[in-house]
This record gives sequence, structure tokens and C-alpha cells, in this order.
Amino acid sequence: MSKLLKPGIAILSALILQVTLFPAYIVDPFKPNLLLIVVVWLGLRATPVRGALLAYLLGLVQDSCSGLYLGLNGFSFLMTFLVLQNIAHRLYADNRYLMTLAVFIATIACGLAHLVLLALFSAAEGIYASLLVSLIPQGAVNALVASVVFGIVDAARTEEVA
Repeated sequence: MSKLLKPGIAILSALILQVTLFPAYIVDPFKPNLLLIVVVWLGLRATPVRGALLAYLLGLVQDSCSGLYLGLNGFSFLMTFLVLQNIAHRLYADNRYLMTLAVFIATIACGLAHLVLLALFSAAEGIYASLLVSLIPQGAVNALVASVVFGIVDAARTEEVA
């Protein structure tokens, strides 16, 4: 039970922080996307079926809370998970630095996926400039937060083993 309870509480806490606290106190390009960090962790460590379902559901939850197009984050999170799942067995996925780099690259990839999907399915004008300008700062903030989060996870894991 503890094996499922701890990650569930962590994901719920990340969702609550991302939906309530971050929008009130942090300006837009510098808000970390904690759910994307969870998706990267799932892509590098989770089983394919459970991880894909959870990545898609996390994207849908973020879409329903953020007011964007429903399914935009769900689709991009699922694609991010699938790409990471395909390359995870070729990499040493327990490396904290690799996970931080994967978060940065996944942030850029999700932003570009949003750009392509909005260009294909939306009539909104001027959204491209705002998305492209915020990709690098968003990636840097996500990577910084991911390094802290994965450091805490590694410390907790070594404490459990000892």
C-alpha cells in the first residue's frame, strides 16, 4: 500500500501546488510544470501501460484546471511519455542529471507540440510568439525544480534502503 500511497500523495501535492499556489505568486514563464516532471519520471521508470494511462490522465487534469483546450496537455504528455519510455531502456535512468536534462528537453518538446497542435486545430492568432518566447525560461525553471525534486527522491530512497 505504501508503494502506491506515497507517489499518489506526491502527485496530488504537485497538482495542488501547480493549480493553486503557483499561479498566485509566480509570473507565467517562471511557473514550474510539476506534472510534466512527474511524466518524465514515469517515462523513465514506470511500466508502459500504467505510465501511459497516468501520463494521459495527468495531462487531462492539467487541461481541466488550466482552462486551455481539453486534450492538448493530455496528448503532449502521452507523446512525451512514449518517447521517454522508448529510450529509457537504453539509458541509465537512475541518474539524477539525466532526469534533469530529460525534463528540460521534454519541456521544450511539449511546448513545440503545443505550438504544432494549436497551429493545426486552433484559430487563435498571436499565440505563437508567446509560446516561443517562454520555452527556454520554462525549460530552465522545470530543470531547476526537477533537480531539487529528484534530489529529494534520491535522498528518501537511500534513507529507505539504509
